[in-house]
Amino acid sequence: MQQVTVTAPYGTWPSPVDAALAASRDGHPEYVGTVGSEVWWTAPRPAEGGRRALIRQRVAGAAEEPVLPPPWNVRSTVMGYGGTPWAAAPRPTGGPLVVFVHFADQRLYAYEPDAPASAPPRPLTPLSPVGEGLRWADLRLQVDRGEVWCVLEEFTGERPTDVRRVIAAVPLDGSAAEDRAVVRELTDARHDFVTAPRLSPDGRRVAWLAWDHPRMPWDGTVVMVAEALPHGPFRDARTVLGGPEESIAQIDWAPDGALLATTDRTGWWNLHRLPPRVPAAARFAPPTGPGPAAAGPAAGSGPLAGPGRPPATDEAAAPGADAGLGTSVPLGRAAGSVAAAGPGAAAGAGPAAGGRGGAVPGSAAEPGADVRIGADAGSGADTAPGADAGLRELCPREEEFGGPLWKLGHRWFAALDGGLIAVLHGRGAQRLGILDPATGELADVAGPWTEWEPTLAVDGERVVGVAASPCGGHEVVELDTRTGHARVIGNAHTDPVDPAYYPEPQVRTFTGADGREIHAQLYPPHNPGHTGPPGELPPYVVWAHGGPTGRAPLVLDLEIAYFTSRGIGVAEVNYGGSTGYGRAYRDRLRERWGVADVEDCAEVAGALADEGVADRARLAIRGGSAGGWTAAVSLTATRLYACGTVIYPILDPAAWATGETHDFESRYTESLIGPVTEVPDRYRERSPLHRADRITAPFLLLQGLDDTICPPAQCERFLAAMAGRGVPHAYLAFEGEGHGFRRAGTMVRALEAELALYARAFGLPVAGLPALELRT
Repeated sequence: MQQVTVTAPYGTWPSPVDAALAASRDGHPEYVGTVGSEVWWTAPRPAEGGRRALIRQRVAGAAEEPVLPPPWNVRSTVMGYGGTPWAAAPRPTGGPLVVFVHFADQRLYAYEPDAPASAPPRPLTPLSPVGEGLRWADLRLQVDRGEVWCVLEEFTGERPTDVRRVIAAVPLDGSAAEDRAVVRELTDARHDFVTAPRLSPDGRRVAWLAWDHPRMPWDGTVVMVAEALPHGPFRDARTVLGGPEESIAQIDWAPDGALLATTDRTGWWNLHRLPPRVPAAARFAPPTGPGPAAAGPAAGSGPLAGPGRPPATDEAAAPGADAGLGTSVPLGRAAGSVAAAGPGAAAGAGPAAGGRGGAVPGSAAEPGADVRIGADAGSGADTAPGADAGLRELCPREEEFGGPLWKLGHRWFAALDGGLIAVLHGRGAQRLGILDPATGELADVAGPWTEWEPTLAVDGERVVGVAASPCGGHEVVELDTRTGHARVIGNAHTDPVDPAYYPEPQVRTFTGADGREIHAQLYPPHNPGHTGPPGELPPYVVWAHGGPTGRAPLVLDLEIAYFTSRGIGVAEVNYGGSTGYGRAYRDRLRERWGVADVEDCAEVAGALADEGVADRARLAIRGGSAGGWTAAVSLTATRLYACGTVIYPILDPAAWATGETHDFESRYTESLIGPVTEVPDRYRERSPLHRADRITAPFLLLQGLDDTICPPAQCERFLAAMAGRGVPHAYLAFEGEGHGFRRAGTMVRALEAELALYARAFGLPVAGLPALELRT
């Protein structure tokens, strides 16, 4: 039977997508990892006080089991946004051992979920009474060393910026649970920020990322490499890549001992390879004997060609690559091969294509050989001249193979045992592909998913990640690289309502007045049973994403469906400064925050009205965090919007930059606005607090009272400045909520209040909403 379409005013359509449903689907799986053949991840639990549960799947497609019962909350607060909060490893007997961060006290705990005695988790780290104590993230379990490596964030005073960060080793025996002195610091505190301690395949070297104030990790980072000793700190640390104007988003070791790095030195976050080095005496050693060259990929084959694919050679990608550096020595197999030798490959086969010799003295076949990355042997300097010599771009494209490092442990690529590399890449939305580093050939994975999260894990020849699409929520997906087959193995999407109520996005690129591109995603009103009256244009809400160095993902979001299924359109604007479109696009926001973002949002809103897509009299703007700043500044800068929703915002950037936020972002505004001591007038001119007299449109202000990133004090000062000005507004503050709402009740109240604001501002007769008291 054909459904009858009812004509009704936009914004009044009945919808099965209510606020409770949207809240129940908020958040997605994160921090995927493999534990032997098992797959683990963390998952949101809005109905359980907003905790993050650690989930375990013993066999692909089997039931998902919680590793820990409530109230255990596996979540780190390092740098305010956290990072990988767990690490686990299988054991010959007794099941896996897991180490995790508990949100409530930020201590590390060890737990044996399969132990017959069901003993509770035992603490590994102490509490500290100083400031916000000790925090831990980006865990790497070193079972053979009897410790877990991680980033330690330690407060040294009561101010939010009284903090130091090092890479540390925590004993697994619990000896540090009450004694901070037992925690072994592996690096010094020369850098303000460190992350990603990665041990080389031969166990002799370690690499990590570092950067310093006032830069953010998407501005400039460096890669450090040092010797890893059985005891004591890392030795002879030196810089091998990066600098103040080069952002390296991720590093990891390839199976052959080369260092892989996603760097934006070309203007785009592309994947590069820094080969191993050997002493000069070994570089010119004659080959040990003749042998067939390592076979390259067959004509027409690709990274997903299936089982039996021969290993590719390093030289196949670029003849003469790494010339002048001596032989690039893969560790543990024949020289010249990027992939590990496949079944039946002859040990020590060579020479490789291009005339290079076979097995070279100094490879892993010779214990004790001095194999180095970048700098020549013997350099103990922090920065070695020519350290990045031999760096090779593996797949040059004007696409992003990385992203902003908001959370420690993000992974946009992962090397497989056979030499191939799983990568996320794209312009805007990122998809999963398999890269052959020797040829640069990249094969994308088939499937309905349009957006992959930066949380890749590998086990042998399989890849596991988290992906979503505009038609389905985030799922845990497994790819078998031998067959190219991908399947959902966890958190499978189920339709809670008829998918006909889901929004249907349109990817658009608008042109600004000066010819600049502005990227956006439109979600027109959509309801299978309703349509708007002839001649009526729908209201639209412009959404400004947070960050501001971030991007709106192209995925099913039931918060958006909550509005579009009622007849209110949504336009997500990836304004200048957003990620996904190269460094030049990111840099458009430099010293122009509160100008470029505001102008781009207004350009999109105005264009929609000019095109006859949106009702010019019923436009609104909405944003959270940095997006809350953009929304608030927009209300002071233009009369384009009938109202605005401002969520845990920055409203007073000068105070925010001088002690009112956490250390990680404490100097972020130096690149976004300028140094506060040099351009104080600029801070005041752009501040919504100091331009409150220019606001005439009604607004809703939403704030978590436990927010240490954008503290409620900013909202309170702003409300005091608005008092008595005759502008209708509402303020809802939520106890127990921080930066980003996590509790179901909070999200329901916030969504319903937002709809109530639009109903009043747009003149919509919407029934059934809780009253929203507006004061003036």
